[in-house]
Amino acid sequence: MQHYYTNDPDLAHDEHSFDFELGGRVLRFTTDNGVFSKHTVDFGSRVLIASVLAASLPEGPILDVGAGYGPIGLALAKHFPERQITMSDVNERALALAKKNAADNGITNVTILESSMYDQIVGQFGVIVTNPPIRAGKAIVSGILAGAAEHLLPGGQLYAVIQKKQGAPSALKLMKATYKTAEVIKKEHGYYILKASQ
Repeated sequence: MQHYYTNDPDLAHDEHSFDFELGGRVLRFTTDNGVFSKHTVDFGSRVLIASVLAASLPEGPILDVGAGYGPIGLALAKHFPERQITMSDVNERALALAKKNAADNGITNVTILESSMYDQIVGQFGVIVTNPPIRAGKAIVSGILAGAAEHLLPGGQLYAVIQKKQGAPSALKLMKATYKTAEVIKKEHGYYILKASQ
């Protein structure tokens, strides 16, 4: 079985397009087999986007780790046209879709690249956001959460969405051990929005 956090160029295509309102703006997304949450923007991503847009964010570029076909990064790029957004994923099909979705929505302030966690990420960011690939395993999720520290500017912030039943409490414990501050800023239908500050 193929997962959204792996690459399988031979997987049959079944593209699907839909419109979705995020951050008060309607975006058009094309998705396909082999990507996470193909038929709609998943609930966790929606809560994460709303929480980030409601927060007081530090200056600097934004990084979306595990961007998939792009709902989080593109919603933030649309909302913050003056900021540069970097979107990364390991799934080549998802990245191709993210590029298409950026173009289809007229979004130009994004850089979309293949990266396993942070291995291809250069520079530092004011904000890092992630809806981490829980099914890729705890080591990957922990690596994304702790590894963000090296890529945040002083005073930078990390935002993550994780379900309580899928490890949010242990993720919060890790973040508290890694960052100056870490807290749960929102709980909704079992989803926790975790925020850490550098």
